[in-house]
Amino acid sequence: MNEVLLRSLTPSVLGILVRRGADFAAAEDAVQEALVEAVRVWPTDQPRDPQGWLVTVAWRKFLDATRADTARRRREDLVDEEPAPGPAPALDDTLQLYFLCAHPSLTSSSAVALTLRAVGGLTTRQIAQAYLVPEATMAQRISRAKRTVSGVRFDRPGDVATVLRVLYLVFNEGYSGDVDLAAEAIRLTRQLAAATDHPEVAGLLALMLLHHARRAARTAPDGSLVPLAEQDRGRWDTEAIAEGVAILQAALARDRLGEFQAQAAIAALHADAPTAEETDWVQIVEWYDELARLTDNPIVRLNRAVAVGEADGPRAGLAALAALDDSSPSSSSRGYPMPRYTAVAAYLHERDGDLTTAARLYAEAAQKAPNLAERDHLTRQAARLNARGMRR
Repeated sequence: MNEVLLRSLTPSVLGILVRRGADFAAAEDAVQEALVEAVRVWPTDQPRDPQGWLVTVAWRKFLDATRADTARRRREDLVDEEPAPGPAPALDDTLQLYFLCAHPSLTSSSAVALTLRAVGGLTTRQIAQAYLVPEATMAQRISRAKRTVSGVRFDRPGDVATVLRVLYLVFNEGYSGDVDLAAEAIRLTRQLAAATDHPEVAGLLALMLLHHARRAARTAPDGSLVPLAEQDRGRWDTEAIAEGVAILQAALARDRLGEFQAQAAIAALHADAPTAEETDWVQIVEWYDELARLTDNPIVRLNRAVAVGEADGPRAGLAALAALDDSSPSSSSRGYPMPRYTAVAAYLHERDGDLTTAARLYAEAAQKAPNLAERDHLTRQAARLNARGMRR
């Protein structure tokens, strides 16, 4: 197969899809899936008209994705903006689809990626950002998952742990991303909790409620992000917090700790503090230690470094950060994602009084921010410190 030919045809195929009415991002996803299909098919059956073949396959992929997105949006229209407390009705088809996509023939990571794309309505780029991998890598992973399940019977649903991972990522995209899926994720998790006696399901529901309770305070009127320490706690949803804490306490009492329960415990400690200064950072560090034991997640280790900095001082936080990666604070060579690593280093240096280094690192983090709101927030942080330095 001629890879040079594929690369040369990509811009023209992308242009054709855009001229047919596809938006650029969706067209990119469709063309990537068509290229993966070409890599699989062409070595044994290369078409006479390679460009026509790519256009046909890419357009079909685009239509499939559009139908899935339309169906997902139709489901969202049925959900109120805020999730209602209390018991959930019987299971609906959406949650069943989550279980079917988490097929036993797939690895957990492939099942999650496929479900997010096919049912959750997330783009390949959004899923890649959640997994901290390049978009092309995620496109290939999703395509392989589709090929794996293309010839199997969907009569063996996947396990609860995989479905929980999907719901968690869908909620995170709705909570902090470009698409509002948080309420839908909470609705489905309520249904799962009503149908499944599993402490981690309860832990995830508690985590979602505790995070969602702070949503109104997370942004300023101009749309800019408001850090947790600066949020108006009077705008937090106390009813959702109370429900989340009660669900969490019942789950922890079963003594079957999992990562979602540990995350919910951290969120509960933040919610319990009347002010940022009264946050019990010592307990939060202990819960991060538990969470690090349960999961090998780079974000957990970065957040733990911040908690150590709050509990024991910024020098201790910087030492915890240095222990994660011996290279410079802007490095992500060992799996710590930019800009998160750099932003954590900037915050700790600011707490330590090194405003020049902090401003430089905030600016570096802003250049790699995954969305406009985060980029603007980091840029403002850099500008604020630079202005303070000029006044000195």
